[in-house]
Amino acid sequence: MSKKEEKTQNNSQVDEEKSQAQQDYEAGQEFLKNDDAAQAANSFHNAMIGFEKDGDENGIANASDKLVDICAERGDYEKALAHLERAYKICNKHSDRFSLFSLERKKAMLVHQNGDLDKAIELHMDVLDEFSALRNPQGSVDTLDTLAGIYIEKGEKEKAADAYRMAASIHKSFKHPKQVEELLAKAAELEK
Repeated sequence: MSKKEEKTQNNSQVDEEKSQAQQDYEAGQEFLKNDDAAQAANSFHNAMIGFEKDGDENGIANASDKLVDICAERGDYEKALAHLERAYKICNKHSDRFSLFSLERKKAMLVHQNGDLDKAIELHMDVLDEFSALRNPQGSVDTLDTLAGIYIEKGEKEKAADAYRMAASIHKSFKHPKQVEELLAKAAELEK
């Protein structure tokens, strides 16, 4: 048997050990790599149905999370949020804090993209609190930058300037003078 035939046979044996749901999930990942969102969505949907039949909650949560991304990319925020809530409930049930935080960040972005700016601010403030608790300065700065953008969309330039100044103060504590200068300049521009 040639090496190629042996590899094909070994791959077939591995696939046989995986559930159909897992095979569908992996096919969805391949479709995503190849920028075929429609086929990926179909595969993740089939995987989710299979995981439901198998009683695999982690699989359901993972497939739902992938569907969140695909729906968001298509601009179908309501469907994305429905898939996100399903994944969130499962992760919450299993006390998976890091997955919950990842989903909370996605929800904040989705709500913003869906145009609910007040709710987006509220959710991003929660994300900011979490980054602060995790002592993650880059996450905090990125979230403050996002908040500044939302405040600008709302016409609340003073709050946007405050967000930029807070981000600048984080950079200052890490001795990043260039970033401090840029953020303070953004704040000053908004206050003109």
